[in-house]
Amino acid sequence: MKIFIINGPNLDMLGKREPEIYGHDTLDSINTELAEYCKTVGVTPEFFQSNSEGALIDFIHSARGNADAIVINAGAYTHYSIAIRDAIAAVELPCVEVHLSNVHKREEFRHKSVISAVCTGVICGFGKNVYKLAVEALIASK
Repeated sequence: MKIFIINGPNLDMLGKREPEIYGHDTLDSINTELAEYCKTVGVTPEFFQSNSEGALIDFIHSARGNADAIVINAGAYTHYSIAIRDAIAAVELPCVEVHLSNVHKREEFRHKSVISAVCTGVICGFGKNVYKLAVEALIASK
């Protein structure tokens, strides 16, 4: 099973940006830990991060025929990118939306996701563990 792990804007700043909310781990350290876990469960992860909406959409499009599923932390794009929502819908793959923090305990604008409706499920609030939980859910649902 191959899973694309996609991270959106500002997630390249993990470990530096608001560590009281997002934790002290960097995206590289999270990806390394997740890659090690994936190896133990027979999953091949492909990691991608961009601050650019167009690059994220292009990578999501590339999943069709190249991946079995997607895990996406779209960052702020979660709340307003209809284009990312449409890209997820277009590839017709299982997709899990993840967020490190519990977005429902935060600012009101973070409570609404435009991508949730085209995702298989949503996991939030468990820090870096959301990625592993998403992979586990995708394995269990295949």
